[in-house]
Amino acid sequence: MAITGATYTIGERTLLDGLDLAVEAGTSVAVTGPSGSGKSTLLMCALGLIRPDSGVVSVAGADIARMSARARARHRRAHLGVVFQSGELLPELTPVENVALPGLLDGQPRDAVFSRAEELLKELGIRVAQTATGRLSGGERQRVAVARALINTPALLLADEPTGALDQATRDQVCELLFTLPQSRGCALVVVTHDGQVADRADRRLELTNGALAVAPARGESR
Repeated sequence: MAITGATYTIGERTLLDGLDLAVEAGTSVAVTGPSGSGKSTLLMCALGLIRPDSGVVSVAGADIARMSARARARHRRAHLGVVFQSGELLPELTPVENVALPGLLDGQPRDAVFSRAEELLKELGIRVAQTATGRLSGGERQRVAVARALINTPALLLADEPTGALDQATRDQVCELLFTLPQSRGCALVVVTHDGQVADRADRRLELTNGALAVAPARGESR
């Protein structure tokens, strides 16, 4: 993924001001910053859900900022995966059904999608029994969310506060999984987080302030 010269303004607020960000396959970046600094806006631009006022947002070799809404949706399904803070899963579905859903929406054969979903869940240590997702623990639900994000073999994986609702032990387990994915899956990973311990696990830690990204100081290091 490469974002070049992205600007985005709401009213009199400039959230992105000529922002640049490049993340290569097999590597991870953590983005920190105060609330309201534009971290979610950055993720929404990378997902193609917000079109920047100017700049290039290149994912899997294509500038999604210049695509039509239909083309962006198709490109998103094929090349991007996302993990949200609360998982955003359907609690009444089983884990397998939740994971398979993006593939089904993409028009892939049902049997192949469900087989792939079961394989992913087993790899990530999640039960594939026909239990409702809503009965799983918080950590298990986040692992299901990760599996769902991987079902279409994304080039770019985005995570928005993926451990914000977890206790420390579960947070560490989910982090251990997330930050192994760039190497094991060959994708680029961008994690937005307020948690310094989570951010320090990334290959690079950046801070979003005044609409631009800069290298963030390590914890305990003065600015």
